[in-house]
Amino acid sequence: MRQLKHKRDTWGSRLGIILAVAGSAVGLGNFLRFPVQAAGNGGGAFMIPYFISLLLLGIPLMWIEWTLGRFGGGFEHGTAPGIFHSIWKKNRFIKYFGVIGIFGPLVIFIYYLFIESWTLGYSFYSVKGLFAVVDQPSMQAFLKGYQGLESNAFFHDLWPAYIFFFITFVLNMIVLRHGIKGGIEILCNITMPVLFFFGIILAIRVLSLGTPDPARPDWNLNNGLGFLWNPDFSALKSAKVWLAASGQILFTLSVGIGVILTYASYLKKGDDVVLSGLTAASVNEAAEVILGGCIIIPAAFVFFGPGEIQAIAKQGAFDLGFVTMPLVLGKFPLAPVFGFLWFGLLFLAGITSSVSLAQPAIAFLEDEFDITRQRSVKIFGVVSFFLCQPAIFFLGRGVVNELDFWGGTFCLVLFATIETILFAWVFGMDRAWEEIHHGADMRVPKIYKFIIKFITPLFLLTILGFWIYQEGLPVLFLKGASDADKPYIFWTRIGLIGLFTALAVLVKIAWRRRAREEEKKLL
Repeated sequence: MRQLKHKRDTWGSRLGIILAVAGSAVGLGNFLRFPVQAAGNGGGAFMIPYFISLLLLGIPLMWIEWTLGRFGGGFEHGTAPGIFHSIWKKNRFIKYFGVIGIFGPLVIFIYYLFIESWTLGYSFYSVKGLFAVVDQPSMQAFLKGYQGLESNAFFHDLWPAYIFFFITFVLNMIVLRHGIKGGIEILCNITMPVLFFFGIILAIRVLSLGTPDPARPDWNLNNGLGFLWNPDFSALKSAKVWLAASGQILFTLSVGIGVILTYASYLKKGDDVVLSGLTAASVNEAAEVILGGCIIIPAAFVFFGPGEIQAIAKQGAFDLGFVTMPLVLGKFPLAPVFGFLWFGLLFLAGITSSVSLAQPAIAFLEDEFDITRQRSVKIFGVVSFFLCQPAIFFLGRGVVNELDFWGGTFCLVLFATIETILFAWVFGMDRAWEEIHHGADMRVPKIYKFIIKFITPLFLLTILGFWIYQEGLPVLFLKGASDADKPYIFWTRIGLIGLFTALAVLVKIAWRRRAREEEKKLL
């Protein structure tokens, strides 16, 4: 086995890796995307395909990625190209499929960081009296002005948002520079308990609302919770609902991205992956289903009623979180405090996810080119800072939607499908089952041997096929895109092709370098 000049980092504790993986999974989607998906896809009925997808897709993929990551780490590989090569050494092309596991997280990182920075900016403006804005058009104008989409009474240019982006970027690089144990683990050990503390306070406050307006007795908490959770079973006949539920599981657990592979590569050979993986998934589900389902939609229902809530739920995650929620919190006593808690919660959820998205590219430089941590972070910082700019300056031109489509949707489903087939069919299910249980603190139910080998890959292939037909082809052919946005989308695609090609070339260079080193040893 090749020996690196520098020693690979490790996790300091079992709790550290669990909180780090949970931190990667607990992101903006738990509190913004999940309520919208549930409310817009049958309410409580959405939870049926959601939990089926969790059992047949999310948990199996969680165990697959923890196991593959630990296995690849034993060969000093922390990213998908090396891990895939370790599984199927006879296939000289498989490592290039692993490029998706670096490309996907990097693409998400370069637009996610700007959105994450909004939560930091809004935390500041909450304390400064943001919630003096009392109507939806004004709050919409505030958001558009902040994003630089228009000049108005609130903001004349993009610079306030850019300053918060720069601060967020620097904070991410500081954490990453301190490595796995000294940076990411410490961050997650601090932020995850604080995040849950903020979430519990907000949930308790929302659940104590009752009926604030006696003139509107139907605008109450019970009906607000019912809007989100009462099932519309007719929705189960729609393939769209099942696709939305399975997509939400992949998105919320951060599986199919390549992040967990990298995090698990820093485990020791005898470290448990079964109970640890299940615990990390459970922490994420608690954040999403309990906290995410008890804050934003019920609170909005109580103050805006059943008519308005329908339109609010269809506005999407951004408007729900950055327009509707500030208006709701503005009606609370101590509005600046609760505003700070809400946007502070989102920022903590965002930064634990963004550092995880950066780690695969950094680990690739460390492991495959034997570059020190500090230098790897510098290289990543310079390149990613440059790549972030189109998402900031062309936000209103479809660039972020395009990046999200390829990095956060297509690559996610495709990568999950590839790694599942590799694990169950190339690595071999018997060997895989033995590897899962090496050092395990609990036994995986035997039914999962069948599920991982047959059900999970079939489920993923079905999702991929339906999704390409229903959503992929319209996006590919720019259906619905305005003529003004098409040039920006075109050049974004050219840039993505160039980025993927560059990463593939780096993989080729790394393996040639490895081959030369092995030849020298033989001489």
